[in-house]
Parts: sequence; C-alpha cells; structure tokens
Amino acid sequence: MQNGIRGTRVALFTVDPAQLPDFRRRREERGEQLYAEQKCALCHSIGDKGNKKGLLDGVGSKLSNDDLRQWIVDAKKMTAKTYATREPDMKNYALPKDDVDALVAYMASLKKK
Repeated sequence: MQNGIRGTRVALFTVDPAQLPDFRRRREERGEQLYAEQKCALCHSIGDKGNKKGLLDGVGSKLSNDDLRQWIVDAKKMTAKTYATREPDMKNYALPKDDVDALVAYMASLKKK
C-alpha cells in the first residue's frame, strides 16, 4: 500500500476513429434540435431564420467551446465579461450536461464560410 491507496482500477475505453464523425454529427443534430426546442430563434438567428438582432452565423469561428458553454449556462457572467448591451439579457439555462454539450457542438459547427 502506497500513500493509503490499495489497488486502483482504471478502465480505458477506446473509440474507433471512424465512428467519431458520426458521433459529432449526431451530437450537432441533437444541438440543432435543442436550439429549436428551447426556442432560441426568438432571440437569435442562424442563416435567414430567427431574430436578426442576435446573429449566430459564424459563432463557431468567433468563440471557444468554453465561451459558448458559458453563454448557455451562465449568461449573466458572460454579459458582464463581454460588456454586452443587448436587451433583454440572455437567461441562464439549467440543462443536463449532455444537452449543453450538444448545443455547444452545434454552435461550434457554425463556422464562417
């Protein structure tokens, strides 16, 4: 026994790299579905759909995944951090982690063309 630890088990999972594009695509599709379900288009737009005052076109080229996540889960903090002045303030969303991950993946996929 070293440092009070008696045997540690570590499980390693391997992912077939060929499956990664399908996983990403499914997660992005789930994020797009959540975008619709959460009615994000009331305040934001993608392409020609939604509120033009909150353009999200190219947001994946402008913000890191961490910043995208923070806008979803702690918009008040991000509003203060970025000195955003848009009214009304974006609300914080209490979504399951998998849903937040999916929204982040979808937003990150919105790159400038």
